[in-house]
Amino acid sequence: MIVKKYRSEVVSVENHIADIRTVTLRPLEKAYKYNPGQFLHLALEDYDPSRPWPESRCFSMQSSPDQETIKITFAAKGKFTARMARELVPGKIVCVKLPYGDLFPAEQEMWRAVFIAGGTGITPFLSLFMSKAFAAYQQPRLYFGVRNPSHHIYAADLERAKVVNSTFFIRILNEEKDGRLDIQKILKENGPSAVYFISGPPAMIKSFKAGLAEKGVPAGNIRTDDWE
Repeated sequence: MIVKKYRSEVVSVENHIADIRTVTLRPLEKAYKYNPGQFLHLALEDYDPSRPWPESRCFSMQSSPDQETIKITFAAKGKFTARMARELVPGKIVCVKLPYGDLFPAEQEMWRAVFIAGGTGITPFLSLFMSKAFAAYQQPRLYFGVRNPSHHIYAADLERAKVVNSTFFIRILNEEKDGRLDIQKILKENGPSAVYFISGPPAMIKSFKAGLAEKGVPAGNIRTDDWE
């Protein structure tokens, strides 16, 4: 799929908790085209074709490609995201270019798919879970770790995903009560022949990927969202 640039308008900004915000964008000219699990580059300045692409950051698209708008979630932790928190308001015009990445390749088997997400790492998975393509997956499983119940801001999206695929199994771990996700327990429940998709903090991705490889899971069965 060809990467294209889109002038976009901020439709809404939801400030869920602390510095975590979800932004909804709509295209001003042509419709967005991307596949589930892909990501975009967002620039706060308007793009001038006669000049280089302005400073930008990468964000996973959590919306289904079936939708007209795109949602991204970010935490205001660095200089650029702090600026996003200040400047992104309804009506603001931004520029994005997309799509990038291939977390869910077209040839991916749709059975024995295990999704493992930590915090906002669930966002690239949501773009699949709420798309029509998710209905074809056979008994998909999600293991989702959140810091505490207040950080679980995706309950409505996951309920919609269960409507798309009634065989969808979801396990949510509250870290303060249940502890963190345990890759060895997850592997024991699903076996080395499952296809594992991992998204979350870089340290989690690195640790889980190594843990699966050490237990004999083929490299082709470990897919990570680690573009950062």
